[in-house]
Parts: sequence; structure tokens; C-alpha cells
Amino acid sequence: MNGQNRSDIYPGLEVDMILKKDQRSGKKTRGIVKDLLTGSSFHSRGIKVRLEDGQIGRVADIVD
Repeated sequence: MNGQNRSDIYPGLEVDMILKKDQRSGKKTRGIVKDLLTGSSFHSRGIKVRLEDGQIGRVADIVD
């Protein structure tokens, strides 16, 4: 599942996300969602979230 719909993402969910510094390379970082930072219900590049460790980026994939 991709991370473009806000309704699919919630605190405690494990996701792969792309940090701002990794946008060119596409390197993914895995973590647990702490906060949702995007207010809109859909974002074409992925919903922006804060992980429990404080890192911020856009959700690329939702881990099953």
C-alpha cells in the first residue's frame, strides 16, 4: 500500500518513508509513525509524518 491517503496512516503504524535528504537517492527509512503532519486527505508524493525517533519524511510504503 502506498502512503498517499491520510486515512490509511495512523500513529503506531510501521512505514517506509523517504527523508528530505534522501529524496534524490530514494533511500527509504523504516519506522513507527508518531504524528501525521500533512493536513490534507491526499498527497501525491506521500503523507508527511514524524516517526517515534523524531525523523520527518513522506510515507513511501506501508509495511504489512
